[in-house]
Amino acid sequence: MTTLSRRDVLKLGGAAAGVGALAGTVGSLLPGATAGASPAPSAARPRAGRPRLDGDIGASNVVWTPGQALPSFAEPTHLDVVDLTTADGDTQTLLTTLQGLVNRVQPRIYLLLQGDGTDQTWLDTIGVPYTVHSDPMSLVARYRHEIAGTLIWDLNVLDTLNVATSMASLVGGVVVSPALATTLEAAPYHLPVLHDFRGQFTDKLAAYNWALDELWPHLDHRLLTAVSPTQAVTTPGVTWTTIAEVTQHVHDSSNEGTYTFDLSGQLGGNGVYVKFSDAYTNEGWGPSVDQVTVTADGTTIASFQPTTAGETPYVYDLDSSSVAGGGWRFADGTSYFVYVFNPPAGTTTLTLTVHMWNQYEIQATDTAPEETVGFPNLRDYIIATKALVFWLDPQVTDEAALFATILDKTAPDTPYLGWFVDGHEQPGVTLCAQHGAVVLAADFFNNGSVHGGVRAPIRPRQPRASVPALANKIYVALVLVEGDNLQYDQHELRLRWDDPARGQVPLNWTIDPLLVDAGPDMWSYFQRTQTANDFLVAGPSGAGYTYPDEWPTADINSYTQRTGRYLARTGIDTIYVLNRNADSDLPALSAGTARSYTANVPNLLGVFYNWESTGGTATSASLPVVTVIGCNAVSDMQNALDSVAAGWDGTSPAFVALGVETWNLGPTDCAPFVQGLGSQYEVVRADAFFSLLRRSMS
Repeated sequence: MTTLSRRDVLKLGGAAAGVGALAGTVGSLLPGATAGASPAPSAARPRAGRPRLDGDIGASNVVWTPGQALPSFAEPTHLDVVDLTTADGDTQTLLTTLQGLVNRVQPRIYLLLQGDGTDQTWLDTIGVPYTVHSDPMSLVARYRHEIAGTLIWDLNVLDTLNVATSMASLVGGVVVSPALATTLEAAPYHLPVLHDFRGQFTDKLAAYNWALDELWPHLDHRLLTAVSPTQAVTTPGVTWTTIAEVTQHVHDSSNEGTYTFDLSGQLGGNGVYVKFSDAYTNEGWGPSVDQVTVTADGTTIASFQPTTAGETPYVYDLDSSSVAGGGWRFADGTSYFVYVFNPPAGTTTLTLTVHMWNQYEIQATDTAPEETVGFPNLRDYIIATKALVFWLDPQVTDEAALFATILDKTAPDTPYLGWFVDGHEQPGVTLCAQHGAVVLAADFFNNGSVHGGVRAPIRPRQPRASVPALANKIYVALVLVEGDNLQYDQHELRLRWDDPARGQVPLNWTIDPLLVDAGPDMWSYFQRTQTANDFLVAGPSGAGYTYPDEWPTADINSYTQRTGRYLARTGIDTIYVLNRNADSDLPALSAGTARSYTANVPNLLGVFYNWESTGGTATSASLPVVTVIGCNAVSDMQNALDSVAAGWDGTSPAFVALGVETWNLGPTDCAPFVQGLGSQYEVVRADAFFSLLRRSMS
């Protein structure tokens, strides 16, 4: 059990120590800020200039032992719980920043943020006693003595919310909107304004350069974080009109064409908003759009190709939509994207023309469907670890340059927690890899400052399963992907794992080995409930998501060595590797990278590789590498096996790995599929799969 340090007097030592000591330190950090005194008038609030950050505000029991990728927190003994799933964004941001301040001393605040119920599920799983509070603001009052004051972000330069978050970790403050700051200055909180970012910066680059100059020297350099500063939330009472919808399944782009729709019925409001979403959210074949044109009374007022600069003026909300290199935008599952058009006054006819394909649903409204609020997720972890947080697009030249500058300020194999602007995954992961950083998708990772402190046993082995005798069969490994994603491990994986059909057939579950740091309770849960048919595989591409062939030659061993240590600790002997870059799919795992894996990962059996339309088996520096056939539906799995069987002569064993997209598929889908296969197939765990493959190659 972790004991609290002598610095806990700032947390638990009563009003004199808890408030007086903290207030005195803040006073030395920011000129003009006097914690505990009457709020300064708005005009006198501290804001621009060079803050003094030469002290350490508040106690901290965050422990970062040598060789540990992510830190450990003190052990929670009791938690104050608030349900924020229906709270406004300002309140969510306030509470998550408060959570970071409080929990870096000892985890005491746990927030329900995820709408799927998994935050509550994990709370019940960890077994820590807790008290539920119905009023979120009651926690502000409860922990008022641990808050030095507020930092106000600028609604005109949204990224100041991120800058304020990093600064809050240094000065012991909470991050608030201007409206909420006014509330907190008054009774019963009396929280002074430590810094007001309004009007300080002209744009995001200025804000982040300032943070790099002024805050970075005082922050912890062992971790980088990246989350959107804000999110769009639904405006109450908005009515969407469906103007087009696919009514049958289309997975082959066979309905590609140019379509024209009348938007005249949406005229008269504050703009015309057009939303593209997936007509069948459980299949992963949503709308793909590569040209949009809008005419008002016959005159073109908008014409652009998504992903280009011409799209930018019309973007309202891109949600988690994705882009492809060919210049088109798509939205699968529950993701979507919204454009806004402002026709001239007096327009009577508005027409939309779109070149698109797949399973689209198009809706329109004349009312702004969303409002911008702070994005709360991960901010507890950012503040608790004193990390720099930024949100820079790897596909925008000046932003990518600053992004690279930040990466170069850290040591090789530094974790980058969060995600990328507009879902620019491939260029983002590529840029990080080229500068020796590993990615952990974590922008919806909740309560990390609690989970990182729960004590739970981790075993260095997996349940045993016998390896069958090698026969002339088609051996199949089902690889459930997305495990590199910490937020997936916390939320979607838990839902899939608790599927009653799990354990009926062999499944290979990818998971991030660094979860043993970020959430040892989660890893322990998956281990102790694991059946002999559940096999854990390291998610792409080991200890954190990366494209290993993009790494500098001098640094790749630092990544594979850490991977080896974490895999030995967790009993994993197979890895799923992604090796894509922003422009192409690299054709094979290089011999140099393969040698690095084999030299530094003990007992590595083999590698599942990439996500392709066809499979294949190869070796790289004597390491078996099996290309994964990507499958978004059961029909894709069946088609892939039918294709393999058609080319198999039955005189020798064949090996095929099917990638199971777990946002769409789970054990309930896989079990009947496996049970219905013919006798020429044998579905096995990854350890058996690679053991048999090695025998066949000897």
